[in-house]
Amino acid sequence: MIFYMGKYQCINFARVGLGCSLNKFSFKYYSLFNTIPPLTKLSFACPCSVTLCPNLSTFDPRFVHTSSAIMSSTSVPPPALKTKGIEKSVWVEFIQLALEAKPLNLGQGFPDFAAPNNVRKALSKVCMDAENVLLNQYTRGYGHPRLVNALSKLYTQEMGRPIDAMNEVLVTAGAYESLFVAIMGLVNPGDEVVIIEPFFDCYQPQVKMAGGVPVFVPLRPSKVGGVTSSADWKLDPAELAAAFSSKTKAIVVNTPNNPLGKVFSRAELEMIGDLCKKHNAIAIMDEVYEWMTFTGEEHVRMATLPGMWERTITIGSAGKTFSVTGWKIGWTIGPSNLLAGPKVVHQHSVYTCTTPVQEAVAIGFEEEIGRRDSPDCYFKSLPAELEGKRDLMISILQDSGLHPIVPQGGYFILADVRDIMTKVEVGGDPNEPKDFRFVKWLSRSRKLQGIPPSAFFSDEHKSIGEDYIRFCFIKEDSNLLKAGEILKKLKEDLAAKL
Repeated sequence: MIFYMGKYQCINFARVGLGCSLNKFSFKYYSLFNTIPPLTKLSFACPCSVTLCPNLSTFDPRFVHTSSAIMSSTSVPPPALKTKGIEKSVWVEFIQLALEAKPLNLGQGFPDFAAPNNVRKALSKVCMDAENVLLNQYTRGYGHPRLVNALSKLYTQEMGRPIDAMNEVLVTAGAYESLFVAIMGLVNPGDEVVIIEPFFDCYQPQVKMAGGVPVFVPLRPSKVGGVTSSADWKLDPAELAAAFSSKTKAIVVNTPNNPLGKVFSRAELEMIGDLCKKHNAIAIMDEVYEWMTFTGEEHVRMATLPGMWERTITIGSAGKTFSVTGWKIGWTIGPSNLLAGPKVVHQHSVYTCTTPVQEAVAIGFEEEIGRRDSPDCYFKSLPAELEGKRDLMISILQDSGLHPIVPQGGYFILADVRDIMTKVEVGGDPNEPKDFRFVKWLSRSRKLQGIPPSAFFSDEHKSIGEDYIRFCFIKEDSNLLKAGEILKKLKEDLAAKL
């Protein structure tokens, strides 16, 4: 069963996913959805009747059926063509593997420890607020007023320019939705979108759903073997320039980068920005790990570079900022003309995000802004904590005979595992990339799960990521040490076979 955020999104996803116009409604869905009891089948008068569970806000494709009164065939109508070729997800596959194999999970990117007390207490207080009961009801569609004002205050400081809370901020259902509405609201069929690899795996399918054409430019390692840095992964300036053309609408850049941990330098961002200005392209900046840079590193915001505010969309995440990934609140910041399209997509899909969660995030930001220069500010204490965990993970990987790529930011680390992969028979589907087969073997046979980095590359560049594994280190130290014990035992077992 698939759960959506509400009846509004349920109908929208039924319409998009089935390719059905749903033109022949003989009712107003709002009143209908609020009067029909749970689990009632609703057969719409159209060729592909859709069964919805309104009070649960679900759409279950198992209940989609063809009306025999309208069509003689009993076959289920196919999904929309726009969904073809993008069905697979590394997260669906490896979450299921984790459920089956029950490994120590360093694959998924979320903390296994408590979020900060102030934001958790804020949410609890908001939900139980007897004086302002409307905090449990709908709020402004483009963002809860208290939250957009807090974001405006914070990013006015960060970007060195005034940010208009009501026109230059859009709150979304996580950064994932920010990316979706930005791409769907800006990209036309046939537009080309440059994607820097490795990339978070939703970029490519979202571009394709918008009718755009992804153009991939990979970061490549300039050094291999031993301990290297994410800074050693570089763009080829000529290759990047060749990716831009008169058809280029946008480029998507993730800094700090997942899975690599690379923090793009000012010079690298200036090179990208100059190409955007030359070709009149938009920079979609995925900056969800913006606060997580380590000693000696600077997070440079594309929107602050000369001439780039006018053509930059900046995306952030409360889940990453406050270690509350389950809250699913994100935001998009940019000039009002660039947000116009994304706002339309948002209002016709999600429309409005969870009010009490937005209120709690706003309270969290207000408190952190008030102590921005203090070491107790979570924007400073979290990266300091993560840097210690990163260094612990580097030590663990080295002791296990692996070669870490030291991340400059974020909370993931890649390790070169080609030496181990040549010594074990991992089995699996030979048509799969070797890192996929190795990660599955490690999960099942050694009870330690990572993520295969080739999932973050296009088909033509998957070989760049196949020699590595991604681990998440925003975990309790005890679990990182357990991972070390598993890897050391693997090293010992392999040595005993020689």
